[in-house]
Amino acid sequence: GAGFGCISQRVAKVKILIEGYAREENDTEFASSTTTLIQEADLNIIVDPGMNRELLLETLRKENLSPDKINYVILTHNHLDHSLLTGVFEKARILDDEDIYSWDGKIESHGGKIPGTDIKIIKTPGHDMFHCSVLVQDGNFGKVAIAGDVFWWQDSQEQKTDKESLIELQDPYVKSKEDLISSRKKILAFADYIIPGHGKPFKTEK
Repeated sequence: GAGFGCISQRVAKVKILIEGYAREENDTEFASSTTTLIQEADLNIIVDPGMNRELLLETLRKENLSPDKINYVILTHNHLDHSLLTGVFEKARILDDEDIYSWDGKIESHGGKIPGTDIKIIKTPGHDMFHCSVLVQDGNFGKVAIAGDVFWWQDSQEQKTDKESLIELQDPYVKSKEDLISSRKKILAFADYIIPGHGKPFKTEK
């Protein structure tokens, strides 16, 4: 709208719908990513729908949202534990580290932002070469980074969140350690609050 709104950043509301997990039970692996809802400027945005269908639909219902009310789905990367359920959102446009995909086959660049919002999408390669993170200004948490698997823990791991431990955190699936470390530093420099791909969200040390 007109007035002062144009000068300052729009403030979004960030809510974790599903806290990501990764665990083994009786030699069987179970994993699904953290799924985050962002609401800004009358838009409903999902980051990483994950792969636990029942849980996703149940958590949306609790927010009085049906899948067709979601405008955008952002995939931090294409690993199936993060992206399998993308097709549930038939009316959403899908974003990855570079582009916006529509269900009619159209692909266009997003230029680092979700259209019509102040939400930024930045490239954070390392865990996967095509990986992005979402940067949002939230009313309660300040600068939030939804970081996908730039940071993630298995359920059995201790989650240490001091700066040194975060930069050195082992990733058994890493594609480029050097890129991952620089992505981690980039996110730590920006964020007050980080939402990891699997594990609990945490405040950053300043």
